[in-house]
Amino acid sequence: MKPIRYKQEMIDEFLTDGYWTEELFYDFWARNAREFGDQEALVDSKYRLTWAQAKKRVDAMAISWVEMGIPKSDRIIIQSPNSVYGFLARIACERAGLISLTVYPYLRQRELEYMVKRTQATAVVICHVYNKFDYLEMYKNLQAQFPHLKHFFLFDEEVPDNAPAGTYSLPKMTEERARQPIDESILEDRRFSSTGDVAILTTTSGTTGIPKLVEWPTAPRVCTSKGRVDIWNLTKDDITMAIAPHAGGAAGTLTYFAAPIAGAKTVMLEDFSPDAALSLIEKEKATAIGVVPTHLIRMLEADATKYDLSSLRFIRSAGGYLAPQVAEEAEKAFGASITSDLGTQDMGSVSGCRVEDSKDLRRRTVGRMLPGNKVRLLDKDTGQEVPDGEPGVLWFRGPHAPAGYYRDEELTATVFDEDGWTTTSDIVKFDQDCLWILGRAKDMIIRGGQNIYPAEIEGLLNGHPKIASVAIVGYPDREMGEKACAYVIPKAGQDFTFDEMVDFLKAKQIAMFKLPERLEIVSEFPAVGDSGKVNKETLKKMIAEKVAAEG
Repeated sequence: MKPIRYKQEMIDEFLTDGYWTEELFYDFWARNAREFGDQEALVDSKYRLTWAQAKKRVDAMAISWVEMGIPKSDRIIIQSPNSVYGFLARIACERAGLISLTVYPYLRQRELEYMVKRTQATAVVICHVYNKFDYLEMYKNLQAQFPHLKHFFLFDEEVPDNAPAGTYSLPKMTEERARQPIDESILEDRRFSSTGDVAILTTTSGTTGIPKLVEWPTAPRVCTSKGRVDIWNLTKDDITMAIAPHAGGAAGTLTYFAAPIAGAKTVMLEDFSPDAALSLIEKEKATAIGVVPTHLIRMLEADATKYDLSSLRFIRSAGGYLAPQVAEEAEKAFGASITSDLGTQDMGSVSGCRVEDSKDLRRRTVGRMLPGNKVRLLDKDTGQEVPDGEPGVLWFRGPHAPAGYYRDEELTATVFDEDGWTTTSDIVKFDQDCLWILGRAKDMIIRGGQNIYPAEIEGLLNGHPKIASVAIVGYPDREMGEKACAYVIPKAGQDFTFDEMVDFLKAKQIAMFKLPERLEIVSEFPAVGDSGKVNKETLKKMIAEKVAAEG
């Protein structure tokens, strides 16, 4: 299945420049099996596999699917909690020339109906029951709607009596096949082209609540993963750990994509609790963990002093807004650097901070552009490039971008132009070679013709000792057009006043027009879906209604 967006000139450009290669992710597993096969590769609560053992199981799983007659480029949905066999299934899909779609365990029939129908998936990899939910029963219902769904591969050792035809125990099938000879040339004949075949599908939030599907060849994902390995200084001596689900970017980028390239081991936490996470870090001597902000907040509620976390080197937090104050507390509590970066499933990876960057850069920027990315900063109104040093809307193009939305050229064209340029709609500036996000173009406040960038003020106020979190939004004003309002969540037990806010910001020597002219104290912010990101549109509506009511 050819990627829908890439032109041959683009492929040739990125190959010639060395950003794309012919490597697949399986190649790194095979290399690791050859070069340090006896070192551990994957660990969960049930399995501990070396690279050699993992590679052997991947080949066995892949050849089993081929021998069942599953055609090349068929789609397989993997709905897996953090587990060794969830990982093996992902790489075995690539090895067998099958397109994998890895989804979160919490998705249910409504979302999956769309995915099964859209992809025409022929197989799923699932638990029978996980967290008291019967996945097999759900997929039996889906099979009744979509007969093309023919195969069910369970993580369980036994297949239940009421399972439909075509249901297999994935571990048992794999381990039995691994005891027999495997003709690897059969698998090589199904090898994906790193640039010419779609190999991976990922999901991204849609405005209707139904996820969109993004298609990827391996070349851009390998390119980005190498960039992450570099800025995180990952080596084969690292031990990465998935606390967030490996299906998402927060943990998946670190563990599934980057770790094998470095030869680093991956440990998986199946069920999250603060103490379970901290205990596993201590037990496995994890050096890098992948989390979403909620995990960090809950881990801070536990007594970290009960655990030896001295092995921990850095924390990759993604998938939602991490308040600088939370990052500060987490770094102190866990003794590890927290990195920041910029990227989306729709558009690809943009930039990232190095682990050794200063705290100020890691808190207030999203780091340097990843290798190969080109950037333009354009004026929001004119579309012309802004002078050096001035803020503008971020447009970028590079080898880290996906091919577009799955089989949807029209939707893809709304994100990428014909030459591959795309925008996150962020207003940014460059300083100290790093990308500073000043706000979304739609969030910029124009007060009497002067631009106020919310992220700049938020970054300053987040440094106030009484503030837990802050969001700056605009509200209508007859004279000025717009003014700025600060929504603030104070730290527990603290009071925070308008005068304290103004005095604090004046001490930072910022222009007077940037000072918020209202302060609203709240206990929590409205969020965008389950992303954890602050819903500023709701905040704007709230303050506009309040101002209007005041007359």
